[in-house]
Amino acid sequence: MPIEITPIQPLDIASAVDCIQKAFEDDPYANWAFDKRPGKFNKDRNFHSLKAKCEWGMKHALFFVAKDTSSSKPDEVIGVSMWMKPRKTSEPVTWEEWFDDYVLWFKQGLNLIWYQGRGGLRTDRYHVWKREQAKAQAELWTDPEGYYFCNIVVVRPGIQGKGIGKMLFKVVSDQADKDGRKCYLESSRDTPNIAIYQKLGFDLRKKMVCVSEEGDEARCDLFCMVREPQKPVST
Repeated sequence: MPIEITPIQPLDIASAVDCIQKAFEDDPYANWAFDKRPGKFNKDRNFHSLKAKCEWGMKHALFFVAKDTSSSKPDEVIGVSMWMKPRKTSEPVTWEEWFDDYVLWFKQGLNLIWYQGRGGLRTDRYHVWKREQAKAQAELWTDPEGYYFCNIVVVRPGIQGKGIGKMLFKVVSDQADKDGRKCYLESSRDTPNIAIYQKLGFDLRKKMVCVSEEGDEARCDLFCMVREPQKPVST
């Protein structure tokens, strides 16, 4: 299976969103943050929300897709990764970033009106997650040079275990090593993800516990991991 990793293009977005949605159908965080009961979760609403985020990410993130060039569907996206670029603590937000953040907010507002709701997103739990995420990052992000933040990495179900995820990591981790920068991610699964990420150089630093108002039975654990810059292996 010859795999090609390339920066995402506008024509990739629909297939990339489909890949993300399928990968997250049974994800612990997604099942916690969204009401998946019949009639509650709106997949089309979720699609357009992710599409808006992808359009933003094309410009402001390190956004890559994986494709099988030998497939009968060579344009199908079989893996996605989006990384936020490192930002120094002294680096201000630019006007361009501010404007594009506003455009994203506006698009999501239009989705809210068009679909008459948030498509099953449990906003109370979402805000719990954002609060706990901010606390975890404030504790762990101690390097003033900033971190390459793996916002998402997924492989289309049915073709995992072929090294596609590793390739999607390596395209950015190699750059991080070259820059001498650290990487950061938050995993929604401990098994088998932690062991997989450890093989890629990440260390577990913190378990982020998200508990909504319903109590401990409505809890989601996320696992915060950091990767130190790796030196080239001498031959």
